[in-house]
Amino acid sequence: MPRSLDDWLVHIEHQHGQSIALGLDRLQAVKATLEQKKSCPIILVAGTNGKGSTCAMLERILLCAGYRVGLYTSPHLLRYNERVRIQGRAANDDSLCAAFEKVEMARGNIPLTYFEFGTLAAWEIFAISKLEVVILEVGLGGRLDATNIYDPDCTVVTGVDLDHMDFLGPDRESIGFEKAGIFRAGVPAICADPAPPRSLLAHAETIDVPLQVIGRDFGYLRQEQQWQFWGPQGKRSGLAHPALRGRNQLQNAAGVLAALDSVRQVLPVAMQDIRRGLLEMELAGRFQVLPGRPTVVLDVAHNPQSAAALADNLGNMAFHPETWAVFGMLADKDIPAVIQAIKGRITRWLPCSLTGPRAATAETLRDYLWAGAVTGDVPVFANPAEALAYAQGQAGENDRIVVFGSFLTVADALRALHRDVQ
Repeated sequence: MPRSLDDWLVHIEHQHGQSIALGLDRLQAVKATLEQKKSCPIILVAGTNGKGSTCAMLERILLCAGYRVGLYTSPHLLRYNERVRIQGRAANDDSLCAAFEKVEMARGNIPLTYFEFGTLAAWEIFAISKLEVVILEVGLGGRLDATNIYDPDCTVVTGVDLDHMDFLGPDRESIGFEKAGIFRAGVPAICADPAPPRSLLAHAETIDVPLQVIGRDFGYLRQEQQWQFWGPQGKRSGLAHPALRGRNQLQNAAGVLAALDSVRQVLPVAMQDIRRGLLEMELAGRFQVLPGRPTVVLDVAHNPQSAAALADNLGNMAFHPETWAVFGMLADKDIPAVIQAIKGRITRWLPCSLTGPRAATAETLRDYLWAGAVTGDVPVFANPAEALAYAQGQAGENDRIVVFGSFLTVADALRALHRDVQ
């Protein structure tokens, strides 16, 4: 058996011939061997964008309400431990290693992917933590995702957009159907996408899901310095804006309140806990604006929808003479569409290479930039840290540096800046 967490992570990365292998049969078999059983309410969250923010809001509000909360999320930025949280704190190495050992012994000859192995291990940690609520973030899609082996008391689908098309299908209708795969008959479901795919709505109707859709069944109204939520239970005014920056966060927050309303019989939450939770929540890499000059903005935006949201959020900031983009992406993403979504906000591009077999090189990104009508000198860098150092050396104190394109890009910048993830 591996001994350290690093050894375990190397081990589980090589247990399956594919990094992604959708399907639940193998997981159900190992789950049965582990005798994993539900002991508290579960909220299951899927979506292309907004999943992480939604889970972070749910976690903080429920913690403020006094519940013992477990959260499973992915990917991580700096340490694997970030994926499994108990009472708002990352799991320690010993608990992760012990959980991995249980899964290893239970799986026998059944191959599990990295994410599948981690999902089963997370549940082992939750099972001994005497939790009162578990929040699970879907890794990919929904219908065939590892988290879908657990039966939720509420499901949430955030924004639906084009991503992971090799696995989920070529359009929003295909992807929407996969996201809707987390729905259960008779179980409350929340959709925080204002224009949900027809396939999602149709599936909910077919299996008799009590689905609430933002703009139709619940929603929000911006007010000066505050906002109002409305839904089946009435209106709630004077709400604080979420601590996460960005106009899109009110959409996520409205989905969170709708979800909490749907489980209020088993998880009642007071308004003061909602207000406090929205103010106290933290999530690294989601339009994270660091103090100091020049201003540094970190955002994991890596698809057209999230890039458009980032562009909108940049447009709502104070004026900056120049905006420098530390830009690193994976090759299997829609790089041209991401560039088109945000190029109007960027004045200086600094493409950089990432590590790993899926990474796009800086030279490839530069070619896409030139093809996308970006003109002028575009220097290339071996990694995000080098590009960030160049930007910090060249930018004026009133300029802005935006680091985006991938979790890997933001993670490398965080390390270079010597900043941790709480």
